[in-house]
Amino acid sequence: MAWAQVHWRSEVLDKQTTMQVLLPSVGRGPFPVFYLLHGLSDDSTVWLRRSRIEWYVRDLPLIVVMPDGYRGFYTDNNEGPAYARHVGVELVDFIDRNFQTRPERAARAIGGLSMGGYGALRLGLGFAEKFCSVNSHSGAIGRANADFSPAAEAAGKHPTKSKEFLAELRRIFGERPNDTGHDILRLAERAHATGMLPHLLLDCGTEDYLLEDNRDFHRQLTAAKVPHEYREHKGAHDWDYWDRHVQDALKWHCKQLGIEKAPVGR
Repeated sequence: MAWAQVHWRSEVLDKQTTMQVLLPSVGRGPFPVFYLLHGLSDDSTVWLRRSRIEWYVRDLPLIVVMPDGYRGFYTDNNEGPAYARHVGVELVDFIDRNFQTRPERAARAIGGLSMGGYGALRLGLGFAEKFCSVNSHSGAIGRANADFSPAAEAAGKHPTKSKEFLAELRRIFGERPNDTGHDILRLAERAHATGMLPHLLLDCGTEDYLLEDNRDFHRQLTAAKVPHEYREHKGAHDWDYWDRHVQDALKWHCKQLGIEKAPVGR
């Protein structure tokens, strides 16, 4: 297993950015790719620093790409950078040009935690032609159905008590994300209707403060008859939970990607 830190210029972001890439030491390329996304307060290095992801994929013929999503929720911000286009199009194209990949839908998976859980759904469903499987750990998915309007703020119905964070969310999602490009339920329904729905796996800890948001999204997908798997496990919104259950996600993605060898756990 080799680890590369890649510094490259994004034309979409109009700046230099960084990603971490794990390259397999087994098998012969070209290889499938797993895009793994971080949460709101972290960066491209956090999966390597806080989990044993490098150990779990050490015997897999799989490239793992960990980009920097900054604080943009991996969506095209209403006022700001087009993070969805940056990761879902520009980054994928960069990886396919510069690494020994299989540049096809059946060989791409995406997952993430918290903000990255929402981001994996936003990208995997918004660019459903590019990804065969999507997983979300503890996804911050309630933002896509929130009301960030001044009227909701005045009524005390906004989803955060921090005026600064509310202003940031409004810049990212606009005042009402429903039925926009940020709305992952609408993206899921559209992908399903067109026959391009990726395999979906959502999980959340039973002590996680985002549990009800995830349960609600599961209910919405079920009501819309969108096929998916939903799992709850004991745990909170922390790295003990994510390090444990990224192993489950890897096994699940390997099945979708056609990788016969299962990941090795602890």
